[in-house]
Amino acid sequence: MKIEIRPSAYDPWQEVADFQAAANKLSPGSYGACAVFVGTMRDFNEGDEVRSMVLEHYPEMTVGQLQELAHNAMVSHGLIDILILHRVGEIHPNDPIVLVAAWSAHRSEAFNACREMMEILKSKATFWKKEKLVSGERWVGKNTPA
Repeated sequence: MKIEIRPSAYDPWQEVADFQAAANKLSPGSYGACAVFVGTMRDFNEGDEVRSMVLEHYPEMTVGQLQELAHNAMVSHGLIDILILHRVGEIHPNDPIVLVAAWSAHRSEAFNACREMMEILKSKATFWKKEKLVSGERWVGKNTPA
């Protein structure tokens, strides 16, 4: 299991490939499915154009929440492995923000776990967003619906 909060850009697809290659060296053929979700920044929110966004967090609390989330998903869905990466700092439209990947023996567990982890992450993990708009800045008070 790997959980990281990153202050700089990353390539989510390379991260998945690297993580999976390392896992294959340790236990080849141990999984049959991998479900991946990558969330990127939009250039709009609540009817306004968004030029960039700053994501803030409380490191110890946020990492602990993500570790608990991953542990619960491993147990409840019988997962083999999990990768969660999340950006902080200044982010621009089209930049990847979050990567959640779940490996399991079968696709159903991987799909279900990936979606569940994203829903919990979006609703409970302590990240704060400040959007930079054409006409100023604002803190985001709620997440977008699924």
